[in-house]
Amino acid sequence: MKAVQIQFVPWDKKYNFDPADLAVKIGDQVIVKTELGVELGKAVGFIDLPETEPPAGTEPVEVKKIIRLAAPADSEKLPGAKQKQIDFGYCKDLIAKYRLAMKLVDIHYSFDESKITFPFIAETRIDFRELVKDLTKHFGRNIRLQQIGIRDEARHCGDFGHCGRPLCCGQFLGELSSITSEMAEVQQCVHRGSDRISGICGRLMCCLSFEEQGYKKMAEKLPALDSEVRVDGKKGRVVAHHILKQTVGVFFSGRNGEGGEVVEVEVGRIHPVR
Repeated sequence: MKAVQIQFVPWDKKYNFDPADLAVKIGDQVIVKTELGVELGKAVGFIDLPETEPPAGTEPVEVKKIIRLAAPADSEKLPGAKQKQIDFGYCKDLIAKYRLAMKLVDIHYSFDESKITFPFIAETRIDFRELVKDLTKHFGRNIRLQQIGIRDEARHCGDFGHCGRPLCCGQFLGELSSITSEMAEVQQCVHRGSDRISGICGRLMCCLSFEEQGYKKMAEKLPALDSEVRVDGKKGRVVAHHILKQTVGVFFSGRNGEGGEVVEVEVGRIHPVR
């Protein structure tokens, strides 16, 4: 079954819905019913879901149907930017009042006016029970405080990366994949320092995942580190890789085994020692 991926806010994940007989296109706004209420969302992609039976003992995951395509007037039912700024400021004042170590990121109103969600980031667990009580009393709606990651905040707020272009996470990336230090090691850029390979969110840059497989394939063409090789008939040992240049550093011992030097050699001149 082909499902439509719907996103309600930039800092939250995508959810799958059944388009039924509706001709939904990417970019269309739709009205859907979720477990938390009726929401106005945006179609951001499509995905093929396997039509298989769930494992024994587990409940099948229900893919809800899209209610209808949104009309232009539907967006006008939600509070505007001015009201959003007022409500955002009210919540920030309460956070300061209770001295909570949390940073408010955004505010989201459900389409059916039953719920308001306040996403935030924090380094530790936060006891916000009193905050929720005050917000519920003030707004007269269900209040949901949702902790998000710092990468989600960067995607929501937007900015420019080291390359001078808008952040990838805010432009075209869907799910934020895990970026590891091994990716930086494979691409031989760890020596640049954490400031050079970290994004504005303080985490390793998402673009480190773009060329990882390419670097791995190129690295496979190089002899293994510490392996013995022959270069122009002379025996040496591989001590360094230069993946993009497709060269290696080969250590040649000096006379009588004393001293020696490292020479950068093109991979085509290298032969393994039999």
